[in-house]
Amino acid sequence: MQLVAVTRKNLIFSPDPSRIIARFLYLDDERSANIIRKVLAMPEKQVNIAISQLLRGYSRRHRNISRIFEKHFARLAPIFDKIEVNEEDLSIAQKALIGSYFTMEYSIESAAFFNPSVVEDPDQSEIGPDEKRVIFSFRATGEGHISSIVFRTGILDRHNNLSIEPVGKMLAEADVIKRNFYDKKTFREKLVEMNEAENIILPAILDKHEEIHDQAEVMPPVIIDQPTEKQKPKNIVSSDFIMDQLGDNFTYGELMKNLALAIKNPGITADQIKILNQLMWLASSHYEINFSIDSAISERVIFPVSATEQKGIEDARFVKFTDDNGEITYYATYTAYDGIAILPKLIKTTDFYNFKILPINGELARNKGMALFPRKIKGKYAMLCRIDGVNNYIAYSDSINIWREAKMIQQPTYPWELVQIGNAGSPIETESGWLVITHAVGPMREYTLGASLFDLENPEIEIGRLNRPLMMPNELEREGYVPNVIYSCGSIIHNNDLIIPYAMSDHSSTYATVNLKKLLDVLKDSGKQSTSN
Repeated sequence: MQLVAVTRKNLIFSPDPSRIIARFLYLDDERSANIIRKVLAMPEKQVNIAISQLLRGYSRRHRNISRIFEKHFARLAPIFDKIEVNEEDLSIAQKALIGSYFTMEYSIESAAFFNPSVVEDPDQSEIGPDEKRVIFSFRATGEGHISSIVFRTGILDRHNNLSIEPVGKMLAEADVIKRNFYDKKTFREKLVEMNEAENIILPAILDKHEEIHDQAEVMPPVIIDQPTEKQKPKNIVSSDFIMDQLGDNFTYGELMKNLALAIKNPGITADQIKILNQLMWLASSHYEINFSIDSAISERVIFPVSATEQKGIEDARFVKFTDDNGEITYYATYTAYDGIAILPKLIKTTDFYNFKILPINGELARNKGMALFPRKIKGKYAMLCRIDGVNNYIAYSDSINIWREAKMIQQPTYPWELVQIGNAGSPIETESGWLVITHAVGPMREYTLGASLFDLENPEIEIGRLNRPLMMPNELEREGYVPNVIYSCGSIIHNNDLIIPYAMSDHSSTYATVNLKKLLDVLKDSGKQSTSN
């Protein structure tokens, strides 16, 4: 088979430890109460001096650090109730200073900046002929290997050289976080799936104060004391009992109130704790986030919000989706990880300021690597997936977040992909067919990129497939956090070239270009050769 020329670009996206956000610092109730008492015992002058010094030192590192202190102070309401302190009697300086003791900086990309995808920016104003403004998404990883989603924007010129817009330093988490409304029928179905899944293990129930007060950030788990054999439940705690108290459509807050009552049951059993945990785990996986309009896209950070993703948001595959009526929505599939279990989830946005996050439901939502087609096929949503961890599958659905059945369309065939094969982003529509960039794993756990072509009307039909990697790690790319890996989460076409952003050994990222026509010709020829053989 003819080799396909790949042009690697010199631009490198590297981790930057100076990009930080201010996170809530969780301390146990006793330590928290002692800190609060000590601050309240400080003379007014000392409080004012201390907060002035803090603001002087950190106001240049955060967009609104005093507001962050106030937000974190508000999360301490249950502690104030316990120590019988009236918050209204405290000065603004006291509240801010107390909040500062429960705040820590977190470097979101100190460890790695990898697994990129690229889509066309909704804003294509003020660009020249044959130019395109694009948005790159990345998986940023910091201390503790916690992953978040971050963005960069830039302009591809007529030669597909990329000019990146200046990167803002004042990072911003979402200003507003809204919890979801739920459909009882769909919620029950997901609970059944969770109970049927043999490999799903949930963490302990989250702190009830955190969830009842509907706060945004994730708190570490609190272990509920297990009942002794002598204890007997005073009433039945079951998902049916709790769900029956709710309407056909219910809010997050309504569910949390019912869970709060159940948690207080002194005779609660270990099995009942598991039930409550499942309900809370699932409910926390739906939310909406909104960023301030004055934030640059490079300053917006989608950091773990719910319990389902408290250890990371991994490998977002963004795609520009065009509905049958011409309406455009940007979707991304990603993997939520809570430290034990994974949950495939979906992001929806039209402007990259406002995002809606919801879990992907159905029997197929049990593995990584789901990638949505950019339009419906014969009236149905279509998705690539790898449900068995080895082969490529395609699935169809009437609902974008419910996926039940899939059909295998690719198996590992060549030596460089015998361990597994999967997609490297959403399929790309061309006149010749659906172009799918694939990732494959071969000897020495080396990750390479390949390419396949599928029929436009029936993407279950493979037209052609490269019999050798399109790209494999070179000497500069094979060293990193995870050696011998190149990986991509989504490509686009511009000026008759395929633009492939990719990560280098799970550390940093870059991009490459491939002549589209030559790639398609080779893929079509590979199909003819396969047929003749």
